[in-house]
Amino acid sequence: MEKTPEKKGTAVTKPFDVVALVTTKLRTYTDDKELILPENYSIENALKSAWLVLQETVDRDKRPVLQVCSQASIANALLDMAVQGLNPGKDQCYFIAYGQKLVCQRSYFGTMAVAERVAGASDIWAEVVYEGDKFEYAISHNRKTVTKHEQELENIKPGAIVAAYCVIEFSTSKPSFTEIMTIEQIKKAWAKSKTDTDSPTSVHSQFPEEMAKRTVTNRACKAIINSSSDSNLFLEHFNRSDEEQTGIELEAGIKENANQGIIDVGLDDEEIVEGQLVGTEDPKSPKPSRNPAGLKTVEAMLKACFDDFGLQPKQVLAELGVSGQTEIKESPADCYTRVAAVMAGPKKGPGEEPGF
Repeated sequence: MEKTPEKKGTAVTKPFDVVALVTTKLRTYTDDKELILPENYSIENALKSAWLVLQETVDRDKRPVLQVCSQASIANALLDMAVQGLNPGKDQCYFIAYGQKLVCQRSYFGTMAVAERVAGASDIWAEVVYEGDKFEYAISHNRKTVTKHEQELENIKPGAIVAAYCVIEFSTSKPSFTEIMTIEQIKKAWAKSKTDTDSPTSVHSQFPEEMAKRTVTNRACKAIINSSSDSNLFLEHFNRSDEEQTGIELEAGIKENANQGIIDVGLDDEEIVEGQLVGTEDPKSPKPSRNPAGLKTVEAMLKACFDDFGLQPKQVLAELGVSGQTEIKESPADCYTRVAAVMAGPKKGPGEEPGF
């Protein structure tokens, strides 16, 4: 009987083969000393656990991801998981299907686990600041320190949250790291959620204190991880999973909403760019002039570059010569000016994009 050729690039025809492929790749990394995994982290056990999870994971149309997603994306998702030392069996990550692409997304617990392993964090804790609290903090050498936080029981009300902060302490003599977010910043982060966070039945409405703590903790952990690890391989996979999700969501949003209405362009787990109108502008009409001074955040700058030049976040980062948002040292206004100067420069040859 003639053998039916395997379908390439879509569903996995020999499912467990991808696990063997990823295991071999990881062994190459470890043998070449490009990757150092925790002593108690078993690649094989983590991959087997992931495979069991994947067999029960479905996309939003209730289709098994192993039948819908491409073999390459499944392999990359498993690789992202293993390089970060995560285990889905411990709720440290989960898998999400975007069309035919599978993405490994870290959980709140996974990000804290990575912070402990990579940055040497010994204790990570967060608190909520309510109206009426006596809260003070100081800034020295670009480092924040909470100097006073006194709280009365009567202040603890879900609707009276003013801010939240996370403190990360280390096992060495390294000074602790503190991240502080106002309630406005926290709600801006929540706006990225696919669910209606303002709904009375949403987890954000029912448990605002815990969700506020999670949001500020996630941002704090990501900051110290990106500044602490000297492994380019690890950081590539740590940030790739977030950037991959951003790019896929943006692409999917454009396809679904073209000539219709508003889409959301999310930048990472904590931040969001406001909705972008797609397909409603006359391409022949000149774009309104923009004052770069009005761009106060990196997210606003990336949104402006998308609005004005059609550039996706990865393209903007490439033009700025960085691999991730945390590497940006210039002000958002200066970044936008640099990109605008390139886009206004001489046209390239057919099929080429200006400045890239």
